[in-house]
Order: sequence, then C-alpha cells, then structure tokens
Amino acid sequence: MMKDLPPLNTDTINAILNEEIDDETVMQMVWYYLGYRYDESSKSWDNSGVEASWREEYPEPPNFIENRPPTVKLTRSIPKENKQLLKEKLGFKGYKLGTFDPRDTRRATMANWLLSYLVMHSYS
Repeated sequence: MMKDLPPLNTDTINAILNEEIDDETVMQMVWYYLGYRYDESSKSWDNSGVEASWREEYPEPPNFIENRPPTVKLTRSIPKENKQLLKEKLGFKGYKLGTFDPRDTRRATMANWLLSYLVMHSYS
C-alpha cells in the first residue's frame, strides 16, 4: 500500500509546494514520519511507532487532504519556532489570495510539518 517515498529533503518539500508530487505520496510521507507502517502480510496498519495522541485519535493514518481536523492537529504539532520554516528556509511566499483552496493549504501544512521534522531530526 505504501509506495517508495521520495527522500526527505528540501528538494522534495519544494516539489510538494510546486505540485510535482501527488497528494497520496505527500500523505504517505507524513504517515511514514508520524510512524505509521503498512503491514503487507496482514493488509493492515501498524501504529505501534506512532505517538500516543495520534494513535488514539487516528488508529489508521488520516486523510489530510479531505479532512480538516487531522491537518489542524498537524499544524499544532509543529513547534512554534518552526512555523515559518517554509518562508525562512525555502523562501515560500505562500499562495496569492484567491488562487488557493483548502487542498493547497493542507498540502502547505504537510510540507511545513515535513520540513519541521527534517530540521528537528537534521536529515541532510
């Protein structure tokens, strides 16, 4: 169910913001770094590596594109000092008013969460 994911780096984050990576892959990246693993043999999700508050609320990985609540939770889980990383590290200007929709906002949230994860775990 989970395909090979792109490496977690700033090129990948930029590709997410530039719509070069599909929604499903972006969500799978977030699921992966949250700790969700798909077990092919049992055809089910293993959430034993997922932080307790996520595991309780979302025993299976949530759809961040279709549902606002998990995206809000994702936003809240980004440390305050990392909230502006897209702007600070990647020069992301945000979307022009009137040209973005909830999907764009949710993709940007996932990109910011992944960038925050990258910075906190200092992957290269």
